[in-house]
Amino acid sequence: MLEWLMVGLGLVILLLSGDLLVRGAVNLSLRLGIPPLIVSLTIVAFGTSAPELLITIEAVRDNLSGMALGNVIGSNTANVLLVLGIPALITTMHTAECNTRKNYIFMMGASLLFAALCFMGPLRWPHGLVLLGALAYILIDAGREAVRHRADACDAPIDLEEVEGADPKISGWSIAFFLVIGLIGLPLGADILVNNSVIIAGRFGLSDTVIGLTLVAIGTSLPELATTVMAALRRQADVALGNVIGSNMFNLLAIMGIGSLIGPIQISEQVLQFDLWVMMAASLFLLPFVYLGWNLTRIWGIVLTGAYAAYLAVVLM
Repeated sequence: MLEWLMVGLGLVILLLSGDLLVRGAVNLSLRLGIPPLIVSLTIVAFGTSAPELLITIEAVRDNLSGMALGNVIGSNTANVLLVLGIPALITTMHTAECNTRKNYIFMMGASLLFAALCFMGPLRWPHGLVLLGALAYILIDAGREAVRHRADACDAPIDLEEVEGADPKISGWSIAFFLVIGLIGLPLGADILVNNSVIIAGRFGLSDTVIGLTLVAIGTSLPELATTVMAALRRQADVALGNVIGSNMFNLLAIMGIGSLIGPIQISEQVLQFDLWVMMAASLFLLPFVYLGWNLTRIWGIVLTGAYAAYLAVVLM
């Protein structure tokens, strides 16, 4: 009973922290003259991926390669199918208005690079350096774009009323408070939830790979889910979509890169033959929403969450 109560506590912390992080990130982007999308690809994405990083480091140290790898692959799959699916069930996300083409290309490039390295596995420190090098390139490119946009904003300042949830009177200290509490609360809540979920799952005799792909992946994706739900309710589709794309890139490049530096990560046949391809298919599913101007409606929410439920059923069989 105690483990179930702790799971509930972790969920509450995640939801509250996700709301604070989105509010802080959106207002910070407007204060700096940077689009909310760019901030969601950096501050929000890094903050919501902190649980995956902590779990992966711990799993590699404990020689649980299945959990470390399953955590990232399962989380990326959940980010697309579950994290975007559930908010779409609540309200339509106007993703057609988001300019995410460049960052989507980066995400697919990161996915292809990671998949190629997996087939060359196990992942060791040279592979980790390659992944971290790709992340550095993306961050430098995002930084340059932010500088260009800030320079342009000097001539055409952003109308704060155009962004719902923005508060033109908010102080810098309040923004910092929201960001700090959000970044601290998200990994804390996920840690409480995941640790107790693993205890519960262990009683059913599940392998570390299955635990990583299911309970741990869902648990560590809850920060992304909390952040995306709050962004969707505030009608900030750019933050929601940017959070998922940025988080997926960070999971593959940073988390797997750092994990590979700590120790070798073995690649199982199950991952190579099935789970890796499901992750790639889920990523490709975003293509029409990025390039064809489709919105994420409730119908698509049903499709995405249904696909994730089917995936879980196959993994747990």
